[in-house]
Amino acid sequence: MINLIKKIIKYLDHLERHVRSKLSHWPILYALLGSIGIVLIWRGIWIVADDLNMPGWLSVLIGVLLSMFIGLFVSFFVGDRIIISGIKHEKRIDEKTEEEIRSEEIDISQIKNFIDKEDQVSKKTEEEIQKEVVELKEISDELKDIEKKLG
Repeated sequence: MINLIKKIIKYLDHLERHVRSKLSHWPILYALLGSIGIVLIWRGIWIVADDLNMPGWLSVLIGVLLSMFIGLFVSFFVGDRIIISGIKHEKRIDEKTEEEIRSEEIDISQIKNFIDKEDQVSKKTEEEIQKEVVELKEISDELKDIEKKLG
């Protein structure tokens, strides 16, 4: 039974990756299908809670505890960027001046240029290594020919 469940999960995971890769080329359709799915999930949960005669306060309590337990409560309602900027004691984006934003854009541009240059250097290194490998193969072939003549 456990094997069957594992196979089903593996198949659904494969199917999900395939569908996601196809839908990524159609972002509006992707968003529409995703929103329909979310609304239907919410509708189902709502109906189940109503069928169980669950009071509103209990729904809130279970929802908050569940989302806190799995680590979604703060990141969803506050956002990672706000938390990180608070830890770093940064200003919110709406508090920054135009000059500060431009300065950050320049810094980001400089970092990008540095990374691009490093990529070019590593490509040159790869090309040099490939040339050396070709040279070593040629030398190896020449040595084999010499061994044949001597042997």
